[in-house]
Amino acid sequence: MSRGVILLAAGGTGGHLFPAEALAHELIERGWEVHLATDRRAERYSGHFPAADIHSIPSATLGSKNPIAMLSAFWTIWQGVRQAGRVIARIKPDAVVGFGGYPTLPPLYAATRRKVPTLIHEQNAVMGRANKALASRVDAIAGGFLAESESAAGAKTVTTGNPVRPQVLEAAKISYTAPTDGEPFRLLVFGGSQGAQFFSDAVPAAIALLPEAQRKRLAITQQARAEDVARVKAAYANLGVDAQVSPFFTDMAARMASAHLVMSRSGASTVSEIAVIGRPALLVPYPHALDHDQAANAAALAAAGGAEVHPQSTLSPEGIAALLDGLLGNPDRLTAMATAARSAGKPNAARLLADLTEAIASGKTVSDYRRTRA
Repeated sequence: MSRGVILLAAGGTGGHLFPAEALAHELIERGWEVHLATDRRAERYSGHFPAADIHSIPSATLGSKNPIAMLSAFWTIWQGVRQAGRVIARIKPDAVVGFGGYPTLPPLYAATRRKVPTLIHEQNAVMGRANKALASRVDAIAGGFLAESESAAGAKTVTTGNPVRPQVLEAAKISYTAPTDGEPFRLLVFGGSQGAQFFSDAVPAAIALLPEAQRKRLAITQQARAEDVARVKAAYANLGVDAQVSPFFTDMAARMASAHLVMSRSGASTVSEIAVIGRPALLVPYPHALDHDQAANAAALAAAGGAEVHPQSTLSPEGIAALLDGLLGNPDRLTAMATAARSAGKPNAARLLADLTEAIASGKTVSDYRRTRA
């Protein structure tokens, strides 16, 4: 018999769903029944999500300034609130936990209207817009990079770190060994659905500028948009470089663990997973990210010494080639970065978030929770 029901709500991207999945595993191990509320975009990620049921709830983005579009978005969200309310009435969750993205608005709003205990988790160093809209209504805020500051939300903010999936914790068991001169060098490049195009354009061009001896060492794994895969593969084939290119890798944690260097965007989940696994990284924040959250996330890992941060506007193929050439010949630097990244990781974040979830579900306040952990 389960201890109760927890409803998780997450936007339909990997960045929102992966930490929700990590919490789900932890709660299920503790005896809870877990449900997931999300949108249709989640289908490619949610196939293995450990939920008793997955509820597709309509929602909409409130970014448009067009009055008709805004009215349409509000109407869709309201329909989502009503549908989420019916789900909540049926499954009777002890708490509802949101992980950001506009699909979390209807379930969390419906839960607060019904006086169900609520918690939101903010992955980034800067709070996203959906979570900002919910912050004043929920009982607690868990932060991946958010500090327990003196801000308006500070009194109910607990810094837990970002939960990572079991595959990441398993990958973290693999120690890092930097290759010496002449040995194969595994480079992992990825950028998510919005951020991959820059890498598809710039990285093959940069590899072409490397000395031939360095090029021959490379084994590249690169995520690219579906429309870019063929040309990226062809570029590497023309250079004689071993490369695996795909729009999506289901074993990304294992690929990260096998990499000698990661080049990526700096979404919160990405930065957290790089840190837990402990791999050196060149981080290129997505320049069009709302509120510049990726730059803030990257800065946190760079401050620990685990990554270098390079704005996209400063990176030409020549610049990338110089960075790679320098690191390919500097195993001591790579090893130091890997060690620093691991020191910044929070592999126990799922446990801490589950503790806070259970406290909120039992009716405790954040102040109560802090006293029990003092």
